Amino acid sequence: MWNKNFLTQKLHIEYPIIQAGMAGGITTPELVAAVSNAGGMGILGAGYMTPEAIQTSVRKIRNLTDKPFGVNLFIPNDDVDSDVVSQMKEHLQNIGPFGEETAQVKYENNFSEQFARQLEIVLGEKVPVFSFTFGVLGKKETEQLKQQGIFVIGTATTVEEASQLEKSNVDAIVVQGFEAGGHRGTFLRPYESSLIGTMALVPQVVDKVCIPVIASGGIMDGRGIVASLALGASAVQMGTAFLSSHESGAHPKYKQVVLQSQDTDTVMTNVFSGKPARGIRNAFIKSMQNYKEDIPPYPIQNALTRPMRNWAVRESNSEYMSLWAGQAASLSSETTAFDIVLQLVKGTENILKSLR
Repeated sequence: MWNKNFLTQKLHIEYPIIQAGMAGGITTPELVAAVSNAGGMGILGAGYMTPEAIQTSVRKIRNLTDKPFGVNLFIPNDDVDSDVVSQMKEHLQNIGPFGEETAQVKYENNFSEQFARQLEIVLGEKVPVFSFTFGVLGKKETEQLKQQGIFVIGTATTVEEASQLEKSNVDAIVVQGFEAGGHRGTFLRPYESSLIGTMALVPQVVDKVCIPVIASGGIMDGRGIVASLALGASAVQMGTAFLSSHESGAHPKYKQVVLQSQDTDTVMTNVFSGKPARGIRNAFIKSMQNYKEDIPPYPIQNALTRPMRNWAVRESNSEYMSLWAGQAASLSSETTAFDIVLQLVKGTENILKSLR
């Protein structure tokens, strides 16, 4: 059976379909639970959430499903250049009607402390699965998670990163191809030298590591699932496929742009958050092409652009939203997350039948 393997048995899921932990309010408890209830596994994208909000969401998910689910967090970066931050803050104040809010943005250089508090909630709530992006989790934290019986998943964009994650004792690795929407998980080399497509990257990682590989990037339907399994992946992780679902917390204008997108509409950019990410090109991305100074790192740049993004949400103005989406976003559909999983399963089985 295509849907039964070591990973699905360890995760206790019916189908090897994992909904990506898209941060920023997209992965509502309703979305996470719907995917899990359909036999896949939903993940709460909690990178931007306070510990209290994570706890509230986890408990709400548990009220909506008795199936396995996960929480995704971002490995922090405490490296901050105050001059770079000041230059960006001044620039953003001159862009639009949100300048006054931008001027009032404050931040504390305590990102590691914030991450530790977020992780405490994951441990305390004994979330079934924990996934992380942007680096390697510390040995102490990994051991704490495993002592609680929590399944640990890292994110890699190169073979080298996958090997390092395996050495750190994770249970599985999400292998993120160049096509993927949202933030790049690159952490060992400059992202420009780590832009490898899913079809090229997955088999190389499968041949290198001895733990399950989860394919991610450009996978939108049964064809992508079958291809990923043929390449040696044990499961797929899909984000853009669920962006326009009814349960998604994405703004209606965001969903509309995704549904109307074409294959050439996405671009890699770090201007919204300070981390390279794939999203649909809009006015803010275009305007920042002329900005000659350095971009502050994540999460500083994310904090500085929050007033702008909040204004864009209030005004339903997609030109200043971070429209994260993958290269196959045009294959998106507007229906329930539960039905999306069922369509993915049916599509996969139909493709397999046609290949016999």
